[in-house]
Amino acid sequence: MATIFSRIVAGEIPCYRVAESDKFLAFLDISPVAKGHCLVIPKHEVDYFFDLPDSELADLMVFAKKVAHALAQVVPCERIGVSVIGLEVPHAHVHLIPINTLSDMDFGSKRIPISSEEMLDLANTISALV
Repeated sequence: MATIFSRIVAGEIPCYRVAESDKFLAFLDISPVAKGHCLVIPKHEVDYFFDLPDSELADLMVFAKKVAHALAQVVPCERIGVSVIGLEVPHAHVHLIPINTLSDMDFGSKRIPISSEEMLDLANTISALV
């Protein structure tokens, strides 16, 4: 059965796309830890991040770097935090989160509500800079 991320790639589930290439997709997390929280995924389904072939892992991180630079221009922050957890969806992915303090990356904290209009505007603004 396809993961939710594979279904997003296939267009079965909508997302707020930030960047896309032939191999990767970046989109806003619909339950963000912080405004601008993005997920970067390979388009093909691989469960565990470190099971990606070396060249694909490297390419994914270079793609994520472009997204992070654009994200930092749109959402004021000290840094873009990077996290690979891999327990919540069995599809390799990287979290990019605008942060000002270490506690800004607390996945156990309450998620912030963002309207669909704001999500769309945010996605379009970041996308224009990638």
